[in-house]
Amino acid sequence: MTKFLLAVHVLAAIVAIGPVTVAASMFPPAARRALEAPDDLRAAETLRLLHRICRAYALVGVVVPVFGFATASNMHVLGSAWLITSIALTALAALVLVALVLPRQTALVEAGSGAGTGTGTTAGSGAGTGTGTGTTAGSGAVTRRATVQLAMFTGLFNLLWAVVTVLMIVRPGSTTGA
Repeated sequence: MTKFLLAVHVLAAIVAIGPVTVAASMFPPAARRALEAPDDLRAAETLRLLHRICRAYALVGVVVPVFGFATASNMHVLGSAWLITSIALTALAALVLVALVLPRQTALVEAGSGAGTGTGTTAGSGAGTGTGTGTTAGSGAVTRRATVQLAMFTGLFNLLWAVVTVLMIVRPGSTTGA
Protein backbone atom coordinates (compact mmCIF):
# COMPACT_ATOMS: atom_id res chain seq x y z
CA MET A 1 0.00 0.00 0.00
CA THR A 2 2.89 2.37 0.76
CA LYS A 3 4.24 2.06 -2.77
CA PHE A 4 0.82 2.83 -4.23
CA LEU A 5 0.36 5.90 -2.01
CA LEU A 6 3.87 7.11 -2.78
CA ALA A 7 3.31 6.64 -6.52
CA VAL A 8 0.06 8.61 -6.41
CA HIS A 9 1.72 11.32 -4.30
CA VAL A 10 4.64 11.69 -6.73
CA LEU A 11 2.42 11.57 -9.83
CA ALA A 12 0.06 14.14 -8.31
CA ALA A 13 3.03 16.41 -7.55
CA ILE A 14 4.27 16.14 -11.13
CA VAL A 15 0.85 16.54 -12.75
CA ALA A 16 -0.49 19.26 -10.44
CA ILE A 17 2.47 21.31 -9.26
CA GLY A 18 4.46 21.19 -12.51
CA PRO A 19 1.87 23.06 -14.60
CA VAL A 20 1.38 25.69 -11.88
CA THR A 21 5.10 26.42 -11.65
CA VAL A 22 5.49 26.66 -15.42
CA ALA A 23 2.33 28.70 -16.08
CA ALA A 24 3.03 31.01 -13.13
CA SER A 25 6.58 31.58 -14.42
CA MET A 26 5.30 32.37 -17.91
CA PHE A 27 2.66 34.77 -16.60
CA PRO A 28 4.70 37.93 -15.75
CA PRO A 29 6.34 38.31 -19.19
CA ALA A 30 3.02 37.46 -20.85
CA ALA A 31 1.36 40.14 -18.72
CA ARG A 32 3.92 42.72 -19.81
CA ARG A 33 3.28 41.84 -23.46
CA ALA A 34 -0.50 42.01 -23.00
CA LEU A 35 -0.35 45.32 -21.16
CA GLU A 36 2.02 46.87 -23.72
CA ALA A 37 -0.32 45.90 -26.57
CA PRO A 38 -3.87 46.27 -25.25
CA ASP A 39 -5.32 45.65 -28.72
CA ASP A 40 -3.57 42.28 -29.07
CA LEU A 41 -6.35 39.80 -28.38
CA ARG A 42 -4.00 36.83 -28.55
CA ALA A 43 -1.79 38.28 -25.81
CA ALA A 44 -4.82 38.90 -23.61
CA GLU A 45 -6.11 35.37 -24.24
CA THR A 46 -2.70 33.90 -23.40
CA LEU A 47 -2.77 35.79 -20.13
CA ARG A 48 -6.24 34.48 -19.28
CA LEU A 49 -5.20 30.93 -20.20
CA LEU A 50 -2.09 31.01 -18.00
CA HIS A 51 -4.15 32.35 -15.10
CA ARG A 52 -6.82 29.68 -15.61
CA ILE A 53 -4.10 26.98 -15.59
CA CYS A 54 -2.69 28.34 -12.34
CA ARG A 55 -6.09 28.46 -10.66
CA ALA A 56 -7.22 25.02 -11.83
CA TYR A 57 -4.01 23.18 -11.04
CA ALA A 58 -3.73 24.93 -7.68
CA LEU A 59 -7.03 23.26 -6.76
CA VAL A 60 -5.87 19.90 -8.11
CA GLY A 61 -2.64 20.37 -6.14
CA VAL A 62 -4.53 19.78 -2.88
CA VAL A 63 -4.24 16.07 -3.69
CA VAL A 64 -0.45 16.23 -3.25
CA PRO A 65 -0.36 16.83 0.53
CA VAL A 66 -3.36 14.54 1.07
CA PHE A 67 -1.51 11.59 -0.42
CA GLY A 68 1.71 12.83 1.16
CA PHE A 69 0.19 12.57 4.63
CA ALA A 70 -1.22 9.14 3.81
CA THR A 71 2.17 7.96 2.59
CA ALA A 72 4.02 9.40 5.60
CA SER A 73 1.54 7.85 7.98
CA ASN A 74 1.92 4.48 6.31
CA MET A 75 5.73 4.80 6.50
CA HIS A 76 5.54 5.92 10.17
CA VAL A 77 7.61 9.05 9.52
CA LEU A 78 5.10 11.76 10.47
CA GLY A 79 7.39 13.00 13.26
CA SER A 80 10.55 13.19 11.15
CA ALA A 81 12.23 16.58 10.97
CA TRP A 82 12.61 16.45 7.16
CA LEU A 83 8.91 15.75 6.78
CA ILE A 84 7.80 18.44 9.22
CA THR A 85 10.04 20.92 7.38
CA SER A 86 8.56 19.80 4.06
CA ILE A 87 5.02 20.21 5.40
CA ALA A 88 5.79 23.71 6.66
CA LEU A 89 7.39 24.72 3.33
CA THR A 90 4.47 23.22 1.40
CA ALA A 91 2.04 25.24 3.50
CA LEU A 92 4.14 28.36 2.91
CA ALA A 93 4.21 27.68 -0.85
CA ALA A 94 0.43 27.31 -0.86
CA LEU A 95 0.08 30.56 1.07
CA VAL A 96 2.38 32.38 -1.37
CA LEU A 97 0.35 31.06 -4.30
CA VAL A 98 -3.07 31.85 -2.83
CA ALA A 99 -2.25 35.16 -1.15
CA LEU A 100 0.45 36.69 -3.35
CA VAL A 101 0.52 35.11 -6.82
CA LEU A 102 -3.08 34.39 -7.82
CA PRO A 103 -4.57 37.74 -6.69
CA ARG A 104 -1.87 39.66 -8.56
CA GLN A 105 -2.47 37.55 -11.63
CA THR A 106 -6.20 38.30 -11.41
CA ALA A 107 -5.50 42.03 -11.17
CA LEU A 108 -3.18 41.92 -14.17
CA VAL A 109 -5.66 39.87 -16.22
CA GLU A 110 -8.28 42.51 -15.47
CA ALA A 111 -5.84 45.29 -16.31
CA GLY A 112 -4.87 43.55 -19.55
CA SER A 113 -8.47 43.19 -20.62
CA GLY A 114 -9.29 46.79 -19.73
CA ALA A 115 -11.61 45.62 -16.96
CA GLY A 116 -9.34 46.62 -14.09
CA THR A 117 -9.80 49.74 -12.01
CA GLY A 118 -6.43 50.87 -10.76
CA THR A 119 -3.70 48.52 -11.86
CA GLY A 120 -1.25 49.74 -9.30
CA THR A 121 -3.31 49.17 -6.21
CA THR A 122 -5.17 46.04 -7.27
CA ALA A 123 -1.99 44.37 -8.41
CA GLY A 124 -0.54 44.96 -4.98
CA SER A 125 2.19 47.40 -5.90
CA GLY A 126 1.06 49.84 -3.28
CA ALA A 127 1.69 52.89 -5.42
CA GLY A 128 -0.23 54.99 -7.86
CA THR A 129 -3.46 54.53 -9.68
CA GLY A 130 -4.12 53.88 -13.31
CA THR A 131 -6.92 53.51 -15.75
CA GLY A 132 -6.75 49.74 -15.71
CA THR A 133 -5.41 49.49 -19.25
CA GLY A 134 -1.74 50.00 -18.51
CA THR A 135 -1.48 52.45 -21.39
CA THR A 136 -1.37 55.80 -19.63
CA ALA A 137 1.98 57.32 -18.81
CA GLY A 138 1.36 57.12 -15.05
CA SER A 139 0.15 53.54 -14.95
CA GLY A 140 2.76 51.97 -17.24
CA ALA A 141 5.51 52.12 -14.61
CA VAL A 142 3.12 50.89 -11.92
CA THR A 143 2.01 47.99 -14.10
CA ARG A 144 5.63 47.08 -14.89
CA ARG A 145 6.36 47.18 -11.17
CA ALA A 146 3.38 44.90 -10.53
CA THR A 147 4.68 42.33 -13.05
CA VAL A 148 8.16 42.44 -11.55
CA GLN A 149 6.72 41.97 -8.08
CA LEU A 150 4.59 39.08 -9.33
CA ALA A 151 7.69 37.49 -10.88
CA MET A 152 9.43 37.74 -7.50
CA PHE A 153 6.56 36.05 -5.65
CA THR A 154 6.33 33.39 -8.38
CA GLY A 155 10.06 32.74 -8.01
CA LEU A 156 9.60 32.35 -4.26
CA PHE A 157 6.75 29.89 -4.85
CA ASN A 158 8.91 27.88 -7.27
CA LEU A 159 11.92 27.94 -4.93
CA LEU A 160 9.82 26.62 -2.05
CA TRP A 161 8.64 23.72 -4.20
CA ALA A 162 12.20 23.00 -5.31
CA VAL A 163 13.36 22.81 -1.69
CA VAL A 164 10.43 20.53 -0.79
CA THR A 165 11.30 18.28 -3.72
CA VAL A 166 14.93 18.01 -2.62
CA LEU A 167 13.86 17.28 0.97
CA MET A 168 11.53 14.54 -0.27
CA ILE A 169 14.32 12.92 -2.28
CA VAL A 170 17.24 13.31 0.15
CA ARG A 171 15.25 12.88 3.41
CA PRO A 172 18.08 14.02 5.71
CA GLY A 173 18.29 11.93 8.86
CA SER A 174 15.74 9.42 7.57
CA THR A 175 16.03 5.82 8.66
CA THR A 176 13.73 4.59 5.87
CA GLY A 177 16.51 4.72 3.28
CA ALA A 178 17.01 7.15 0.45
